[in-house]
Amino acid sequence: MINKISYYVSNNLIPYENLGVEEYLLNRVEENECILYLWQNENTVVIGKNQNAKAEVRISALEEEGGYLVRRLSGGGAVYHDKGNLNFTFLVRKKNYDLEKQCRVILEMARSFGLDARQTGRNDILIEDGKFSGNAYYNRGDHSYHHGTIMVNVDINQLGKYLNVSMDKLESKGVASVKSRVVNLSNFNVDITIEKVKNAMVKAFEKVYDLPAEIINSKDLDWNQIRQNEARFASPEWKYGRDFPFSFSKKNRYTWGGLEVFLDIKAGKIVECEIYSDAMDSSLIEEMKEALMGREFNNKSVSEALNMLGNREEINDVIELLRI
Repeated sequence: MINKISYYVSNNLIPYENLGVEEYLLNRVEENECILYLWQNENTVVIGKNQNAKAEVRISALEEEGGYLVRRLSGGGAVYHDKGNLNFTFLVRKKNYDLEKQCRVILEMARSFGLDARQTGRNDILIEDGKFSGNAYYNRGDHSYHHGTIMVNVDINQLGKYLNVSMDKLESKGVASVKSRVVNLSNFNVDITIEKVKNAMVKAFEKVYDLPAEIINSKDLDWNQIRQNEARFASPEWKYGRDFPFSFSKKNRYTWGGLEVFLDIKAGKIVECEIYSDAMDSSLIEEMKEALMGREFNNKSVSEALNMLGNREEINDVIELLRI
C-alpha cells in the first residue's frame, strides 16, 4: 500500500539524461512509495524498446536539424517531443502498480482546467475524439513504471515530419494520418501552459493518493549512476540497433501491434534473430528472440521454442507467421 508520494521535476531538455534519471528513479523507488517524475525533451523522437529505428524514423532529417533520436525501455510506438509537451512517469514497486489510479491523476489534472478527459484502451487519454496523452509501461523485477506524454502546445506540423507511420497501422486505428489523431490541451483552454500543467499534476497526484507529496531535489540524486545510464541511452548501439545479413524475413500487423522478424539461417539453424515491434509488452519480444536463437528452423522446433513462453495470442501469431 502506498504511504509515501514524492515528485521530481527535471529542468533539463536532453532526452538521454532524462531517461537516465527515469531509470535511476525506477531503481530507487521505495517499497511503499510512488514517485511522479515530470520532464521535457526538445526536438526529440522517442521510439519503443523493440522498434526498428531506421524504418520508423527519418533519422537523417531529424539529426541534421539538431534533433535527437532516443530508444526508451518500454514498448509501444514512436512519439515526437518538443517543448510544448510534458512527459510524466509514475514509478512504483510492482505490488503497488495501479494503472487506473495513475491515469486518474492525468484525468484529474485535465478536469482541473475544466476539460472532460477520458481514458480509452490501455494507452490513450482523450478529450472529445482527440488524443492528448499516450502511455507505455515497463517492468524490471519488482520495479515498475508507467510513463507518457501530455500534449500542451506541441507543434503539430512537426509530428509527421520525422515519423514514418505505416499505412497499415493508421488503417488499423481508423484514421487518415498521425496528425489527425492528436490534439493539444491549449486547443480547449488557451490559458493552459506547461508550468500550469506541472503544478496541476502535483496537486492531482496529492488528491488522488490522498497524501502530501514530498519534493525530490537534484542534490538528492546519484548523478554518477545517472551519467552511466545516460551514456547507454546515448550510445549508437542502443539508439540505432544492429544490422546483420538476414536470409529470412516476415512481417504483419496484429491487434496487439506490428511485427517484423529477421532471421539469418545457417545449416538449418537460426544463428541471428531480430524482432521489431511496437507491441506494448517489450519483455515478451526479448523473450521470443532469446527462445529462437540457436533453434532449428522448422515448424516443430520454432513452435516448441515459442510455446515454452506460454499460451498467448502474440506467441500463436508469431508461430503462424514463421510457419514454412
